[in-house]
Order: sequence, then C-alpha cells, then structure tokens
Amino acid sequence: MLDDLKVQFHKIPNPTPAQKIQYNEEVARVQEIAKADPNDVFADIGNQLGALLDAQDQLAKALLAEELANTTVYKGQESLGRRALRKIIIEARLDSMMAELRETMVYQAPKELGSLWSKYEKTVERINKQQEAARIAELKLLQIAARKRRHMIRRFRENVIWFGAVLFVTLWLISVLILIKTSKTISLGYY
Repeated sequence: MLDDLKVQFHKIPNPTPAQKIQYNEEVARVQEIAKADPNDVFADIGNQLGALLDAQDQLAKALLAEELANTTVYKGQESLGRRALRKIIIEARLDSMMAELRETMVYQAPKELGSLWSKYEKTVERINKQQEAARIAELKLLQIAARKRRHMIRRFRENVIWFGAVLFVTLWLISVLILIKTSKTISLGYY
C-alpha cells in the first residue's frame, strides 16, 4: 500500500507543499492502520455503531411510550401540544440518527467490511421478522393462558353456586324438619 502511495506521489511532477503534507499524513495514516490489529479495528467499529444503535433503540422506546400514552386519557400537567412537539422531536432525532448511521456504514466503514449497510438492513429485517413471529407466538400463549384462567374462574364460580345452592337446600330442609318437629311437639303437648 505504501508502495502504491509512493508511485502515485512520484507521478506528480512538481508537488506543492500542501500535496507533500497530504502525502505525509496519508503515509502516517496507512502506517497507523497497518500497526492496528484488524480484529481490534472491527471490534471498535462494532462498539461505536452498537452505541449509536443502542441510543436509537432507546429513542424508539421513548417514541413507543409516547404512542401508548396517546391511547389513554391524559391527566398530566403538560399540554397536548407540548407532548406532540416532544413526539416530533423524538421522530426527528430518530431520522437523523438513521441517516448518520447509514452515512457511517456506507462512507466511513472500512472496505474490508464490504457493503455493511445492505448487510445491516437485511439482518435487521430478518431479526424483525423473527421477533414478530416470536411476539405472535407469545401473544397466542398469553391468549391461551387467559382463556384457561377465564375457564377456571367460570368453573370455580359455577362450583361455588352449586355448593351454595346445595347448602341452601340442605339448610332449608333441616329448618323445615326442625319446624315440623317443634310444631308437632307444641300441638301434641309434649312441650
């Protein structure tokens, strides 16, 4: 790589001082890159992009919380206009972060990583589909559990009603028998 830089620099007939400075800076940058372990560079890029994605995820969660808050009656102190403005600001931040992320992955990522943005888009799309399928499966399980819970509560109520009815009839029968016995004793003078 340094040889290519030398060849290109020596093709310039009379380099200006600015070109010499630029050449020396590029040589220093290439030497610095050559010293670095590629795995460390990739890990560093991954960590920086990961931090940006984490911040983007937090903003997306805040936006979702705002959306959910809009579906209930608001009883807070803030005006609805202020809440709408906050939502617009969060959306603008998300859009700018996405543009910055795309720009970083397309123009500033090392060429060794290839088409990082298109790989990222495909992977995120695949993960989103998997997450959607997992959420649907979880929702089905929650619905089944809720149905079972409702069924158990209904059966418990039915059993309580039957038990109460049987208890009521039994107590009524006992009281009738006691009443018959006491009335028979009073009328016959066995009192």
